[in-house]
Amino acid sequence: MNKHQYVAIMAGGIGSRFWPKSRVAYPKQFLDILGTGKTLIQWTYERFAAFIPEENIYVVTSQEYTDIVLEQLPTIKPGNILSEPSRKNTAPCVAWISYKLLQKDPEAALIIAPSDHLITDNEAFRNICRKALEFVSDIKAFVTLGITPTQPNTGYGYIQHEPLSVADNIYKVKTFTEKPNLELAKTFIASGDFLWNAGIFVWKVKNIVKAFEQFEPEMFEVFEGEKQHFNTGEELPAIERIYPLCTNISIDYAIMEKSDNVYVIPSSFGWSDLGTWNSAYENLEKDYLGNAVAGNNVIVIDATNSMVSVPENKLVVLQGLDDFILVDTDDVLMICKREKEQDIKQYVAEVKRNKGDEYL
Repeated sequence: MNKHQYVAIMAGGIGSRFWPKSRVAYPKQFLDILGTGKTLIQWTYERFAAFIPEENIYVVTSQEYTDIVLEQLPTIKPGNILSEPSRKNTAPCVAWISYKLLQKDPEAALIIAPSDHLITDNEAFRNICRKALEFVSDIKAFVTLGITPTQPNTGYGYIQHEPLSVADNIYKVKTFTEKPNLELAKTFIASGDFLWNAGIFVWKVKNIVKAFEQFEPEMFEVFEGEKQHFNTGEELPAIERIYPLCTNISIDYAIMEKSDNVYVIPSSFGWSDLGTWNSAYENLEKDYLGNAVAGNNVIVIDATNSMVSVPENKLVVLQGLDDFILVDTDDVLMICKREKEQDIKQYVAEVKRNKGDEYL
């Protein structure tokens, strides 16, 4: 293993599209959504620990989830958990881990990855990551992993690349497009030069810090002014001062879409962002009527093509539903058409307006 290679796993989101299973107090990255016996963050950590030194694996999360991370990842050093004082999207957390590593190891190469994605071909994933790490070690470049699309999905961002490769299966990025409508997504697929954006990035930390200086100078200045405190006992007080001054912005908008040295590796490693109940449905075993059932005590009668997630020992009798999502918890029951899954965030907002935060 290369001592200059690091991973930052982003685990601060609230996973609202998996409501009501995913709650603010215990979001989806800490759940065993697919009934595998391990949570999503546990799978992610193990995937990287196979080829990155464990002492080089960091988790960036919200302060309220620090104890959950320690509980679910018992081998991680407490100092490798970066606990954000507030949610400011992904650019500030990337700046934090990058500045922290730059002070520790100026030659550090970093993989940024979500904590809650499904990857079924771990060997292919490792090989792609190693290719990306090798590429950024030789050239001042930012690499993103693009997933070869299988359908015109409107829930993903898309990456367009140049037709000719600059190295073996590595292409310069032309454009980023966030969640297109169906007609545009169909056009993207037909063109053959668009990939799904997996949100996994690779770069040298010294280069991403320079990019912050160029494209996000205000954020750069606040981190630069506190850099002497990183990796000391004053780091957390410094972050408490820094975060209120940071813009709420994604690393995609802040850096990637503005840079002219972004490259993509078309990838196939059994990826799903596991962002919605339909994506869970697609990755669960189904009965002969097309129902994906998570729960040991469910009786299905004349129901088809439905996603069912209920408490393990609760008896549920399901009759007559077709293409529905049914999710039951101790205090919430949600039933909606599968085609309306993109509206679940709106349902959560409606619950908040009518019932406050109790069920969120």
